[in-house]
Amino acid sequence: MDSLKKIKNELKKAIIGQEKMIDALLIGLITEGHILIEGIPGVAKTTAVKTLGNILNLDFKRIQFTPDLIPSDILGGEIYIIEKDEFRVKKGPIFTNLLLADEINRAPAKVQSALLEAMQERQVTIGEHTFYLDRPFLVMATLNPIEEEGVYHLPEAQLDRFIMKVIVDYPSDEEEYQILKLVVQREGFGNEEGKKPEEPKQVATKEDILSLRERLKSIHIDREVEQYIVNLTMATRNPEKYGINREYIRLGLSPRATINLYKVSKAVALLNEKDYVTPSDVLMYVKEVFRHRFLISFKGEAEGVTTDHIIDMIVEKVPMP
Repeated sequence: MDSLKKIKNELKKAIIGQEKMIDALLIGLITEGHILIEGIPGVAKTTAVKTLGNILNLDFKRIQFTPDLIPSDILGGEIYIIEKDEFRVKKGPIFTNLLLADEINRAPAKVQSALLEAMQERQVTIGEHTFYLDRPFLVMATLNPIEEEGVYHLPEAQLDRFIMKVIVDYPSDEEEYQILKLVVQREGFGNEEGKKPEEPKQVATKEDILSLRERLKSIHIDREVEQYIVNLTMATRNPEKYGINREYIRLGLSPRATINLYKVSKAVALLNEKDYVTPSDVLMYVKEVFRHRFLISFKGEAEGVTTDHIIDMIVEKVPMP
């Protein structure tokens, strides 16, 4: 069985539903892209990342972001050793494979900026020393959408470094029931006789993930499909060309959006066991790649226009090859 299928099957032993989040994690791993997840507490965000670490035998760390957090709490710092009259570097929790940045928007801008170098260059500078992070390195950050007090707006430069923003909703009725059965059986609260549910086990290694990244290079994408990806991005900068009201968009997408949509489209083809990319693969996660990267104007906000509405218009107006 393909290693991606094995990983996904093991994740489903711990997570009921949430297909979008599971696939997003896998896409993040094989594209070296960080994932931003917006969802209410209790929808298995932490469980997903921790389980993924166990399945791949990767190091996992969780940071709870709070207003009193400082950069050294994440990166580490230099400590003075009195006996030896010297400074030594103490590495912080960012030195891991999978980092869960829980409620990332609760920390101020100074802390957010501490993540930028690690997320983009995969390295951390502490004092005069630069350390390279072990591969794979994936940041999965969560946003709590229901609270407004004590939260900060994420800088646009940081938002642009997330390959996707995934919105996690409530589970369906049937999924909720399956979650209930899974938890009560696993924790021994059920009154039914029977064996406990099977626990996720390790089915792959970091070498398998790096191998999947190599396979990604062999996924074919036609010139017309590449141009389609470019056109989708350009429609956010020149919306009037496609009959979209320019007054709704304050700031269009950067080239990083084009590059990330290209990578994600290839990863979608790989997940679907194909060796080529189709326009439908491009559209599968176009909202997740685009929604956090451009700004709606004050006029658009006043009229209730969201980024997802704009993306729907772009997909409708830009001709598909």
